[in-house]
Amino acid sequence: MTTEQKFKRRLEGVVVSDKNKDTIVVNVERRLKHPTYNKFVSRTKKYHVHDEGNSAKVGDKVTIMESRPYSKLKKWVLVK
Repeated sequence: MTTEQKFKRRLEGVVVSDKNKDTIVVNVERRLKHPTYNKFVSRTKKYHVHDEGNSAKVGDKVTIMESRPYSKLKKWVLVK
């Protein structure tokens, strides 16, 4: 792992779409404590991820990492 890869954010999520060429959509779920009610709440966000070779399929659990912008929405790359 190079020094620039150490400081880039890594997230884990589930692939929800693989219909585009070289692109997958990953749903990342975070659990955080609500400031007022002190209950744990799930927050989800979808990320467009560059997938060279179309290796990931729908339902796969993947790890993604920040990278250079590939397009307007794609700023993440598939790690595994």
